[in-house]
Amino acid sequence: MKPPRTGRDTGTGAVLEAMILPALQRGGYLAQAQVRIGDRWGGGQHVIDVLAEDKNGKRLLVSVKWQQVSGTAEQKVPFEAICLAEAIRSSEGGFSGAYLVLGGNGWKLRDFYVTGGLGPHLTHGALVKVLTLEEFVARANRGAL
Repeated sequence: MKPPRTGRDTGTGAVLEAMILPALQRGGYLAQAQVRIGDRWGGGQHVIDVLAEDKNGKRLLVSVKWQQVSGTAEQKVPFEAICLAEAIRSSEGGFSGAYLVLGGNGWKLRDFYVTGGLGPHLTHGALVKVLTLEEFVARANRGAL
């Protein structure tokens, strides 16, 4: 895999990516930022925030959402989970799983999302784990994704 790009500056999303890349690398993962993985369900390109690969070749999709103040990122979480699950399903074994990482303290529904609240509403929701930034970094550091 190529090393992560560093020239991107699109706001808080880029900052969150920069926070998780070192944790992935410390945990033994190869990580590449802003990778096009195909077309997004419903149309358009699907560009994943980070594609991580472990030493055994297991490839994981990582999408990061930052919510500093109340806003629209919260409403994008279910659609992102659907798109990640579909990317895994259509990859025919190319991707092993996905993580949707929620950072910032502006989330009203963060506890709902990280405790599996979306699961009953999504047919393939088990393919996507929704974690807080802190939990993701801890797992990545240990190589336990």
